[in-house]
Amino acid sequence: MASLIGLTAIACSPSATVESGVDEQIQAVDPCAAADPCAAAKADSTAQQPGVYSFDDVALRGADPVAYFTEGKAVRGVADYEYQWNGATWRFSNADNLAQFTANPEAYAPQYGGYCALAVSNGYLASIDPEAWRIVDGKLYLNYSPGVQRQWQRDIPGNIAKGSQNWPGVLASSTVQESGRSW
Repeated sequence: MASLIGLTAIACSPSATVESGVDEQIQAVDPCAAADPCAAAKADSTAQQPGVYSFDDVALRGADPVAYFTEGKAVRGVADYEYQWNGATWRFSNADNLAQFTANPEAYAPQYGGYCALAVSNGYLASIDPEAWRIVDGKLYLNYSPGVQRQWQRDIPGNIAKGSQNWPGVLASSTVQESGRSW
């Protein structure tokens, strides 16, 4: 199968030339390839990122979104208090926070799906550090790192305006700048 994927990537590149016999090999492995041999590659290139940033299938790297509002700090959620919403698993530090979120998720969910607010304002996607956050006008914004947050804070109104203009169109981006940093 890996060789078929390789052939698709090579055969679908704009400057590729395909040796005779390769088309027949592709068709023999995938009879649907005859209609559009690059369909799989096109589908991959137009795939959108999820509407909510998640790492290891958990939103906000496991931070409790309600705690930002109630405790004024980033607090780790636990697997005992999880809720599936908007395509992601959300974790909470206690049953009260879980109940508050389930009653009104939009009130506590971060802006821009929890992707880095500065990245979205600049037209791309990046992961977040749960400890790089700020509530502005009752809305939660997260950033990639404390240093990136300082940059975002230099022009909060302007960055929010640009981010709101770019959201959700930026989800069409094919990659997320991922720090891979665990919390």
